[in-house]
Amino acid sequence: MTPVSVLDDYAITHLEADSSSLGLAMALNLSQGQIIPMVAAGGYHTVGLKADGTMIAEGLNNFGQCNVGNRTDIMQIAAGGYHTAGLKSDGTVVGVGDNDYGQCNVGNWTGIMQVAAGGYHTLALESDGTVVALGNIEYGQCDVSGWKNIVQVAGGVYHTVGLKSNGTVVAAGYDEYGQCDAGAWKNIVQVAAGYGHTVGLRADGTVVAVGHNDYGQCNVGNWTDIIQVAAGTDHTLGLKSDGTAVAIGDSGYDQCNVGGWTDIIQVAAGPEVELAKWNLGNAALYLIISSTIGGEVTAPGEGTFPYYPGRRLNLIARPENGYRFVSWTGDVDTIDNVNAAQTAIAMNDEYSITANFEKGQAVNWALIGGIVGAVVIVGLVIFFVRREKGVRKEGREKKATRTKRR
Repeated sequence: MTPVSVLDDYAITHLEADSSSLGLAMALNLSQGQIIPMVAAGGYHTVGLKADGTMIAEGLNNFGQCNVGNRTDIMQIAAGGYHTAGLKSDGTVVGVGDNDYGQCNVGNWTGIMQVAAGGYHTLALESDGTVVALGNIEYGQCDVSGWKNIVQVAGGVYHTVGLKSNGTVVAAGYDEYGQCDAGAWKNIVQVAAGYGHTVGLRADGTVVAVGHNDYGQCNVGNWTDIIQVAAGTDHTLGLKSDGTAVAIGDSGYDQCNVGGWTDIIQVAAGPEVELAKWNLGNAALYLIISSTIGGEVTAPGEGTFPYYPGRRLNLIARPENGYRFVSWTGDVDTIDNVNAAQTAIAMNDEYSITANFEKGQAVNWALIGGIVGAVVIVGLVIFFVRREKGVRKEGREKKATRTKRR
């Protein structure tokens, strides 16, 4: 299955793209054994995935939804109303918590790429782009058996949303507020589902939303430069490319007071969750990029960018008129070719690199090739003209000789 190419992989930047939320990026793009620390917000509990593949959880635990301490080798997590699901590195799934509707009976699932949890149901994206679901079926939220070419799934309280590989959206389940009316959306790269509303992130960094809007949770039309979205019961969160967050909707428990947040790499939303301060491990590696006078780095840009371990990043340095690219300097051990203006770097650690330029026009091989071609053509023309003149002269001489003999 080919992920939608949008928000490149898992970087906080729109300059390259692969699709979507932190969890989805990890599930679809990381090699086996590679883990991205992350958080998930459930009904009244919060779950964290640590860098060593273990899970931690805090909050309401009346159904055992926080009993995750013995789970290992987890690659991605999801939190539902009163249950928790974890995707293991071998493509199988584990679940704990409320199981009144069978939402934790996931032990026989295999070949799974991503998990999601709704209020009382659990979803899984299979490697062939199809979706499976277990749990409450009262509103048809588990009617996903006919879905194909899906690259991400999201679970609301009573509805389910799927993102297709062509950037369109499908939905099933409770639709009283129009939360399933996303069929006309295009160029979507990530979806999120709340209680009565659905949110979609477009490839251009803008956001759309449909459904219940009593608290203004769907008033996201002016958001820009967003790289991830999350939907709570009655509020919506957006993560911006500069690591700040925006929120709109019900804020009775201060769930929208995110204005002072900085250096954020993922957002998650629940209804009334008390957030814990956890050390999840190394969440990102930072790449600092700069350039000397005479040019700029156009991809991924210049500044500080967080990426996850194992990411391969394209580098493009562009000289100004009258200058040429010389080399990359700094922490260049994992750069493929330090002398090439277009190359790649492997993010195995934190690096600081500089693109160096100097005066002197870069060699324009296209122009040189054109000049050489023109010279060759002119030479051939001269050759053939001279040859033709020689043939004509030789013919006249032979004719004069024959005349004399007569």
